[in-house]
Amino acid sequence: MFGLSLGDGAELGPLEPWQAEEYLAHLDRGREYVGRYIALADVAPDLPSARAFLQSYADKAAADTGRILGIRQDGTLVGGVMLRTMDAAAGTCEAGCWLEPAAVGRGLVTRAARALVDWAVEVRGIHRVEWLVASGNTASVNVAKRLGMARDAVLREAHLYRGVRHDLEVWSVLAPEWRALRAGGDGA
Repeated sequence: MFGLSLGDGAELGPLEPWQAEEYLAHLDRGREYVGRYIALADVAPDLPSARAFLQSYADKAAADTGRILGIRQDGTLVGGVMLRTMDAAAGTCEAGCWLEPAAVGRGLVTRAARALVDWAVEVRGIHRVEWLVASGNTASVNVAKRLGMARDAVLREAHLYRGVRHDLEVWSVLAPEWRALRAGGDGA
């Protein structure tokens, strides 16, 4: 498999339809935790839906409208990052992430998201990378902060999830800001 080292035995690499069993087992380990704020856990409750979900991202990759990558710790899938949407012509994308509880607190998502944003900006020429997050999801808000993103807005009660309305924060980083952060060596 092709992958990018994230350090400490962690690797960022493809997450493809043929890996649906591994993806489902990973979700089953962290379904409740992952599903607190994002529907990712609800989208793939069984093997056919897990395969279909990963196929939808394979289709997005083929159309250049999105990507999904897995984070593996010592060879075990523990989370991932994605470009939920990507419009290369417009220069915009929305990044996202998830992680099972056993892998929390190691900086894996921040390192993986950093690599994903780098790819989006430097390889695909994306100008604006967005990060949309429920306000209560402090772990994800903190990733946006560590990436050097700016909070653009809070859309009050804009996100209906599992019958509850959540405030939705919009964070972003623009390509010139990203390059300046990276050149400054501040860890973005």
